Amino acid sequence: MARTAKERIETDPASSGIFQALMDSLSALEGCELQENASSFHVTHGRAFLGIHPRRGGILVNVVLESELESDRVHRAERVSSNRWHNEVIVKDATEIDAEFLSWVRAAYALTA
Repeated sequence: MARTAKERIETDPASSGIFQALMDSLSALEGCELQENASSFHVTHGRAFLGIHPRRGGILVNVVLESELESDRVHRAERVSSNRWHNEVIVKDATEIDAEFLSWVRAAYALTA
């Protein structure tokens, strides 16, 4: 059984494809860094604005925003402070890295500027 986040992504074809599509999209954002933790990744630009958590058959992306997202795609939303929400989106196919999803990513990125 894979132990690290990287191993979990690399050994699951679905997760690998989604992760690559997400990384390709993030390359357009200046100054982003990918930090690997024991079981996940954080995408930072001064502070973390995305959490990437490998799952079998996909990935869970935690988008840090100022408000709760109103979408059926949001698996769970949690208020973590007076002006920050963690919005969890489960992505099971690379095609789900679409315009709507990327607008959330850009909004989270903008909060770090």
